[in-house]
Amino acid sequence: MALSKVNFNSMNVTPSASKAIKFNSSNNGLETGDIGGNLVLLATQTASSSATLSFTSDIDSTYKEYIFKFIDIHPSVDESAFQFNMSIDTGSNYNVTKTSSLFRAYNDETDSYTALAYHPQQDLAQGTGFQTIGYGIGNDNDQSLSGELHLFEPSSTTFVKHFMATCNLYEDGNFTIQQFLGGYGNTTSAVDAIQFKMDSGNIDAGTIKMYGVS
Repeated sequence: MALSKVNFNSMNVTPSASKAIKFNSSNNGLETGDIGGNLVLLATQTASSSATLSFTSDIDSTYKEYIFKFIDIHPSVDESAFQFNMSIDTGSNYNVTKTSSLFRAYNDETDSYTALAYHPQQDLAQGTGFQTIGYGIGNDNDQSLSGELHLFEPSSTTFVKHFMATCNLYEDGNFTIQQFLGGYGNTTSAVDAIQFKMDSGNIDAGTIKMYGVS
């Protein structure tokens, strides 16, 4: 087995935030830099009785994948749906045409009702409205939704904009529900903004973090 030799005098590993140690381009020394697959935190928004949370900057060609992480999204209205939509005009309009599919698995606290089911009523078929990520969220003090949404190459002017989401929510009827969503924004225009909201009432509390995948 061949061994890689590292030149001791060719080490540039001064600590840097959000960086990792890797071989340099000549493969004879070490340096700090980005490693493929790293998450780069770009923005954080925290709700406080917010009608919407919108990300209108930093969605560009810098990254081919963006991840939005939802942390304890709590609705003001019981049995609410958490939704999103995309924009091609920096947030002037959120109305990208979408086709999607959603299914979910659930179980109640008494373990008396379980199911894995496709929910076509949450699908969009060339619809421009807001897409549901998770629905039936309770608004008791301890109920919320957490999960993530992946958006792939939003700046492409060749391909549609694929997205996938998964979440777990504490439902108003005391169920744990894991939901799975997949679809695409049917546009070859660059998507440069995204907005989140409830279908009824406000996002009472919760945090959304946007990452770029390097």
